[in-house]
Amino acid sequence: MRRAILTLGSTAAGLAALLSFKTHSSAADVAAPAASPAATSASGAPTARVTPTTKPAARATSTASAKATMGAGSGGMTATRTVTGAVETTMYGPMQVKVTLEGQKITNVAVVQETNDGQESQSIDAFSIPKLTAETLAAQSARIDTVSGATTTSMGYIGSLQSALDQANA
Repeated sequence: MRRAILTLGSTAAGLAALLSFKTHSSAADVAAPAASPAATSASGAPTARVTPTTKPAARATSTASAKATMGAGSGGMTATRTVTGAVETTMYGPMQVKVTLEGQKITNVAVVQETNDGQESQSIDAFSIPKLTAETLAAQSARIDTVSGATTTSMGYIGSLQSALDQANA
């Protein structure tokens, strides 16, 4: 009888703990509170919202170029520009990305410098950078998740990406 009471009590306590569990915010959510509403374009479609970083603006180095191209079906001009983000120093080497934007839409992300701490870094970069790039194009911002097993590379990528987006919107 005593075991049954202990088992039921333990089960109830475990269930209560499980139901009261709250997940933690991601690093991107902590860096940018969602207090500001998302911007919308003239057509009413949401535009990419760029979140601020805690990195000092003095670190940002930009090589931005812009050219005017015709917008597809809009009859207006859309600026296509390429912005290079700041070099993010990681414990495995530098990470830097270059972002191509058409108006506010991210159309391409290219890695200018990637971590270079030997064969393992190259292997990690080979599987993580395509995932980070695909997620960036889908999210249209730097609010993306890190790749499991490539946290340092991911944080460098995200930091440089955010720097480029900040420069593009300045």
